[in-house]
Amino acid sequence: MLTFRFRLVPFIATLLLFALGCSLSYWQTQRAKTKEAIEAKLLVRESTPAVLLPPAVDVSQMEYTRVTLIGEFVADWPLYLDNRPMNGVAGIYVLMPFKLQGENKVVLVERGWLPRNSTDRATIKPYRTPSGIIQIEGALKASGGHVLQLGQSAPLQPKALVQNIEINAFNAASKFNAEPFFIEQTKGPEDGLQRDWPRASMGSERHRGYAFQWLALAVMALLFFLVTGFKGGKKQ
Repeated sequence: MLTFRFRLVPFIATLLLFALGCSLSYWQTQRAKTKEAIEAKLLVRESTPAVLLPPAVDVSQMEYTRVTLIGEFVADWPLYLDNRPMNGVAGIYVLMPFKLQGENKVVLVERGWLPRNSTDRATIKPYRTPSGIIQIEGALKASGGHVLQLGQSAPLQPKALVQNIEINAFNAASKFNAEPFFIEQTKGPEDGLQRDWPRASMGSERHRGYAFQWLALAVMALLFFLVTGFKGGKKQ
């Protein structure tokens, strides 16, 4: 007859591992569902013609919508977002305020990508900024993206090389009245910048894979506790 030897310490350890594995599996599953919801939204909005940016924007309703902007770049206030690789190459995003025509407000536009200067990281490779009133098109985003902050962030000033940026911090430093969203530019005058933007919905399959691994770890911990308990009971 099989008997089970119960041991308190292994039981507590198993319980903790099982709870951790299940919670992390659930978290990764939720992240996958979020990415899949973004992909569904992208597919709908990519098939819809771009609309002229309205005077008032509800970011929660318009995120990823293709919009058209008319105005001019504020060329003397560029910012550069560091640690933005593309296709395995280290690079930066060029971020610049765009003053809307006939309005006293600006929109922060992620204009495009540049490779890092391999010989001098402090030097930004040249690119062109169109002058005067132009029309550009892009996707409206709630965030400019976020990377792991490495070290102290540089002060926000023209031509600053930073890793992350918040609208409120930009407004405080620049004295501009920037709208509470970003535009990821997709069309506009030729300027030498690349716009092969990473898709916001990328990674759902990876998250589901992680979810399975964490759930498997939880089940293995439980099975290990049961098997060793029965083996201990048999020997006893």
